[in-house]
Amino acid sequence: MRITFAASEGVPYSKTGGLADVVGALPKALSALGHEITVFLPRYRRTHLKEAHLSIANLTVPMQDYLLFCQVIDGGKHDGVQFYFVDHPEFSYRDGLYGDSHGDYPDNAERFMMFCRAVIESSKRFGPPDVFHVHDWQTSLIPVLLRSLYAYDATFALTGTVLTIHNIGYQGLFPNTVVPKLLLPWSLFTMDRLEFYDKVNFLKGGIVYSDYLTTVSRTYAKEIQTYLFAFGLADTVYKKRDRLIGIVNGADYGEWNPAADPYLPARFSTSDLSGKATCKESLLEQFGIPKEKLQSPVIGVISRFAAQKGFDLMEAALPRLLREDVVLVVLGTGDRHYEGMFRSLHRSFPDRLAVKIAYDNPLAHLVEAGSDIFLMPSHYEPCGLTQIYSMRYGTVPVVRATGGLEDTVEQWDPKQRTGTGFKFRDYDPAHLNAAVRQALSAFKNKEDWKQLMLNCMRQNFSWEQPAREYIEVYEKARRLRVPK
Repeated sequence: MRITFAASEGVPYSKTGGLADVVGALPKALSALGHEITVFLPRYRRTHLKEAHLSIANLTVPMQDYLLFCQVIDGGKHDGVQFYFVDHPEFSYRDGLYGDSHGDYPDNAERFMMFCRAVIESSKRFGPPDVFHVHDWQTSLIPVLLRSLYAYDATFALTGTVLTIHNIGYQGLFPNTVVPKLLLPWSLFTMDRLEFYDKVNFLKGGIVYSDYLTTVSRTYAKEIQTYLFAFGLADTVYKKRDRLIGIVNGADYGEWNPAADPYLPARFSTSDLSGKATCKESLLEQFGIPKEKLQSPVIGVISRFAAQKGFDLMEAALPRLLREDVVLVVLGTGDRHYEGMFRSLHRSFPDRLAVKIAYDNPLAHLVEAGSDIFLMPSHYEPCGLTQIYSMRYGTVPVVRATGGLEDTVEQWDPKQRTGTGFKFRDYDPAHLNAAVRQALSAFKNKEDWKQLMLNCMRQNFSWEQPAREYIEVYEKARRLRVPK
């Protein structure tokens, strides 16, 4: 099949979250299965291309009272995947992808409408795909446009559409004044299409008009049909439930592998765990924790600092937890309130908590490798990847049983010596502390803990199986377009 991805970010070219990891890895896995894959991305200021050739010199995108002119750059073929980049000053002259310190860019609707139109028009020239696979609100207008403004364009009559919802909390909400500005017909601005409390909701439109929907774990697919998790779109999702499929994200084990990780001071594997102790020592040194704490269990946290990730829960639970014989190392950036919280806790517990406010990929690898326990108490988590990475590094996850965390972590059973971590369900400090104490208790039994580590490291969350599941979805979407 010919499959065209359209996304707002993708590694190694641009990234703010897990979406970029998926767009960087899934196309490679699909290509390895013999499919023809093309990926369209915006060309941001931070996008560095080793090879770049002008493919379309001047592509016109009309707006209400002006025209936008963009270029399409051929970024070459990598791992069998063809990359194209939509180049326009509104992308390439700004530091952020979606906003800056003042908030979201006020013209995001226009920016991503331009991107969506550029993907469609470019695909007419390069040859239509069998399926467009679009991601989140930024590219949700592609299925909307194909079934409205392009409804009578024979080029895409047989092209199916699949929308992956990576996080339904981000929907692309804009004032209704963007309807004429984007040259969208007012017929789209209804409760059963794009209208959402008198605003335009890009993601809602994508949900309504896509042939099939996927999301990034089986549990999250169920959760987003409920009012608690759907951020106002439960009814819209529920109506498409027969075309909604949860597929757990894979992990890029070429990047996250303790046996070959270039960022580690020592490497290790299931056959030789000795290097993990060296990584732990190096981790404590980098975070300024005394060597006397080497025998204490080290809990690692790598995250965006936000309430969604459970930091409000940590704020309530950590003062009591840090009175235990533990060390907590924290790496991340985000909400200034939580940055200040960790700095304050460090002053109160200088030998038990250390924090680095930064995005630091090499250090993230060391935190995964050098920690004994990984803490991820998310309020909701569509899939999550860091708990998958931590397991490959023999770092036992303690998670809240939600979304992908529920699907990827199995509760440790000391009698059967099965399981890969510790889970709690109720979102409150007492249950979080209880789960951590279960982990701390298991840590004291070295034989049990070694078995638990090995259970984790033997898990296989590679992209091969998810890629096959996506192919099945693409086939279903394509069949919907075949005239009966």
